[in-house]
Parts: sequence; structure tokens; C-alpha cells
Amino acid sequence: MRILLVGVNHRSCPIEVRERLAFRTEQLPEAYAALRRDAGLAESLILSTCNRVEIYAGVPRLDGTHERLSAFLSAHGGFQDAELRSHLYACADPQSVEHLFAVASGLDSMVLGETEILHQVKHAYEQARSHGTAGKALNVLFQKALNAAKTVQTKTVLGRGCVSVGTVALEFAQKIFGDLRPHTVALLGAGKIGEVTLKRLSARGVSNIRVLNRSPERAQRLASSYGGTAYGLGALEAQLLEADILITSASAPGYLLTRAQAAAAMPQRRHRPLCLIDLGVPRNIEPAAGTLENVYLFDIDDLQGLVAHHASLRQQAVQDSQVIIQQKVRHFLAWWDAEGAACGSGSSSALAAAP
Repeated sequence: MRILLVGVNHRSCPIEVRERLAFRTEQLPEAYAALRRDAGLAESLILSTCNRVEIYAGVPRLDGTHERLSAFLSAHGGFQDAELRSHLYACADPQSVEHLFAVASGLDSMVLGETEILHQVKHAYEQARSHGTAGKALNVLFQKALNAAKTVQTKTVLGRGCVSVGTVALEFAQKIFGDLRPHTVALLGAGKIGEVTLKRLSARGVSNIRVLNRSPERAQRLASSYGGTAYGLGALEAQLLEADILITSASAPGYLLTRAQAAAAMPQRRHRPLCLIDLGVPRNIEPAAGTLENVYLFDIDDLQGLVAHHASLRQQAVQDSQVIIQQKVRHFLAWWDAEGAACGSGSSSALAAAP
């Protein structure tokens, strides 16, 4: 049995590519059915976040599986194979194992050491299990990856300080407004990223917070935890007139805020500066909205400069984390080799001889 990986991330391609490849929750049943039917995968797992789209697979042998997964992603994103090929990375065990352990631990994230990725990996694993596509190989692999990530969190300082996309986004807002406490912030999206961002806002003393979500009940649950006010998505245009900062992190197939809507709001706002921070992938805000006067639009790829600065401050923690991950990887591969010997099939030790 071999463990394969094919994917893209924030380093291999821009957001324009990643947003076309992203999988929404409602797309997963058909995606997993297609991986089983068209790619012939008994075991597969899709990890789709704002910064990466990766497919992990357990197969008896390589036998062209990388190419089939590449074709699957190309079809999903509406690309020709040649268009996407330069952005994709692909590998098999042990590299695929090492990569997953680093991803789960926050070492491969745009914001080094971010903790949201651990929840996202766990959620992706739970989704694969619910669709019946995580067998023995992927079950053990992801359980060990999650364990490695938790060890990194508890035994290093990697996860301390500015370690979330939401936190870095607020630094952009502070560059425009300075002290955020007097300002009104609207948060569109009540998922994990939205929750972490709201927590950071509250910690900075921001009290005038509005939470908008497709489900008003979910918005209410999140808003009430931090003294905010909840609304449905239909309140977006009205809230746009009052908010100084709009942060979006929703899962949606199209733009939730267009240039036309922003343009209509600005005269009514008397052209007060409006900061738009789009953490959605696919993007929630039409990019052309950023061309309007006094509108400052940032998407997730714009955060990388600040991210690099924070990453340089945590290099010792990175080294400590890598030692832990390498130890955890060796333990997993030792089990993997033993499983392969027991089954009489190839394992990670046979990588050089793989087709």
C-alpha cells in the first residue's frame, strides 16, 4: 500500500487558481464518488482550506494515480491539464507522510504555527470517514498526524503570538485606522476562521461587532459569546453603511459583495474609509471593489508580507517542531513498513523502486 499526495497551496499558485479548486462541503459527496469511480481510489481524503487543496490517497501501487488525480483536480477547477500542471506538487510516502505531519502542525501554513489548520485537518478527516473513504491506511496516518500536531502545540512555542490569518488581517486594519476600539466591525461568516477573528477583535477591546451569516441562528450563537449583534446575509448592504471594517470568511460559490454594491454604499457613507478584508477562498468580495476611492481591499494573498515578518521571529520554535515531527514520522513509517511486510506488499522502503 502506498500513500500519495497531489495538491496546490499558497506558495505554488495564486488565489485565482486556489479558489477554482476549492471544495465546498456540498460538493464533497460527488467528489468522493468521482474519486472512487473515475480514479479508482478505495481510500481518499480531500483537504480544502483557504491556503491549500490537497488530495491524499491510499493505493496498492502508484500505477498512474498521480496523473488521474491531476486530471480530477483539473476537471474540478475547469482547467486544461497543462494549465494546472505547473502549480501542482505530487509525492508518495515517505515524503507525503512528512508533508501531512508538517501541514497539521502549522509548519506549512502561510501564518507559521497557526492553529486553525489542525481543526481543518481534523474536519477533513471526519468528512472522509463519513463518506467511507478513509480505510486503515488513512485512518492511522491522520490519527498520527493529529497527534504530532498536538505534541508540537504543547511542547514548543510555535503556536504562541500572532498565529492566525485573522490576527494578521487585523494588523492590516490597524494600519488604516490605528486603534480599532472606536470602530465598527462587521464579520461575514461564522465558521472557525470567523470565530478566531472575533476572539482577536474582542481581545483588542472592539465592542461594536456585527456578525452576519447565512444562518441567523449560527450568527446569534457566535455573536452572543462576544457581545456582538447577529444578522442574516440580507443585512449586508445596510451594515455596509455603518461598518468601518468588513471581514469575510464565508463559503460561497460567488461574490457576496460586488463592486456595484460597494460603490452604491460609499456616497451614503460620505466616503468614510472602508476596509474590506476577504479571507474567503473562493473570494467573497469582487476584486474590482478595491479600485474605489477610500475602499481598501485585502485578500488572503495580500497578508504574506506581514506573515513573513512574524515567521522570522519563531525560527527556533520551527527547529524544535521539526525534531518532533521527524520522530513522529519515523514511528509511523516503522509501523507502515511492518504492515507492508506482514501483507507481503511494498511500503515506504520500496519508494526508490516504485513505478
